[in-house]
Amino acid sequence: VQLQACGGGLVQAGGSLRVSCVSSGRTFSNNAVGWFRQAPGKEREFVAAISWNGGITTYADSVKGRFTISRERAKNTVNLQMNSLKPEDTAVYYCGVWLSSYRSTNSPRYWGQGTLVTVSS
Repeated sequence: VQLQACGGGLVQAGGSLRVSCVSSGRTFSNNAVGWFRQAPGKEREFVAAISWNGGITTYADSVKGRFTISRERAKNTVNLQMNSLKPEDTAVYYCGVWLSSYRSTNSPRYWGQGTLVTVSS
């Protein structure tokens, strides 16, 4: 599975941005997919995850109510809609695909290359 994350950019605080994760080649339509982020000088942290059919979504407390994860199985795409962005949301955002259909405690098996989101104050 080769993943490409795209849609990052520069946005002002309070603004919105959508990042997408697209798989080329092998489909991940039966796998759970998650978004993670890594800010400068910090460890990578979990942001959101979605089950194989979109029926279960989970979020980090820091983004709950502001971010929405969704998937378009036919397009092999998982999106992360980010609203009410804050400067502390600035990070490189990575998508990851688990081997399982639901998010597990293990790390995702496959990772995209990341896309930078910068939120200015």
